[in-house]
Amino acid sequence: MKAIILLNGEPYKGEIDASGAYVYCCDGAYEWAKDKVRIDENLGDYDSLSYLPNPAPTEIFPSEKNFTDGEIALLRAVKQGATEIEIYGGGGKREDHFLGNLHLLYAALSFGVRAVMHNNGSLIFAGTGKVLLNGFKGQTLSIVPFGGNAHIIESSGLKYPLCELDLLYGSTRGISNVAVSETAHILTRDKVLVLVNGETP
Repeated sequence: MKAIILLNGEPYKGEIDASGAYVYCCDGAYEWAKDKVRIDENLGDYDSLSYLPNPAPTEIFPSEKNFTDGEIALLRAVKQGATEIEIYGGGGKREDHFLGNLHLLYAALSFGVRAVMHNNGSLIFAGTGKVLLNGFKGQTLSIVPFGGNAHIIESSGLKYPLCELDLLYGSTRGISNVAVSETAHILTRDKVLVLVNGETP
């Protein structure tokens, strides 16, 4: 099952392909998403939207809670059997929420679910083991450790090879690499965050 999560960050300018997907819309994201993509379920605490959306949420969460609306949607998607998740509207606006949304990618990876966050001009995903970087030839790739140091065993298809290299948590060593091949990968035994610049919405 593919899930799409729409968040109340910077409105996504590109097309969103919801075919075959279940679409969760979180609170204020409804404002930018309602005329762009089919919405299957609205959820959240509705402290950002002054009216109830359509379809009406089955549950309204308290605004004072221990989870963001995005995390509620992610956990629900995982519980309902999602094997891949696409997140839109996760960047821009509040930087604290953007940082939290990066951790949603980490959480999805911990559940064994591939999640990708599409922003205007970039995409971001977390990975471990053999991380495929296919289809990004000519684009800037930044690879940073997530949750601690990351040892890169090998790589292919990158301008600056990463081989038997420790990326230290707190260092910028993995910023601004470039994919020089349509097929590329890194192999790591740890968790990394990959940011691809240049995605066109």
